[in-house]
Amino acid sequence: MEAEYDFSKLKSRKNPYASKLKKPVTMRLSEDVISYFKEMAEEEGVPYQSLINLYLRDCVSQHRKIDISWKGLTKG
Repeated sequence: MEAEYDFSKLKSRKNPYASKLKKPVTMRLSEDVISYFKEMAEEEGVPYQSLINLYLRDCVSQHRKIDISWKGLTKG
């Protein structure tokens, strides 16, 4: 092992994982939703934002769809 290394001759290159990095977004979530994920995150020992991301990633990978239909409303 050398005592010193000369990094000045290294060529830089793009990060191959840059496209997979997380993108910061602003979302408005209900307090009860945040509390739910914070409690679950504390139990699991992970940050709550990571837990929300994992949950959403699971929805994406399973192609989950939500049924948003309002009961009692009629068309027309």
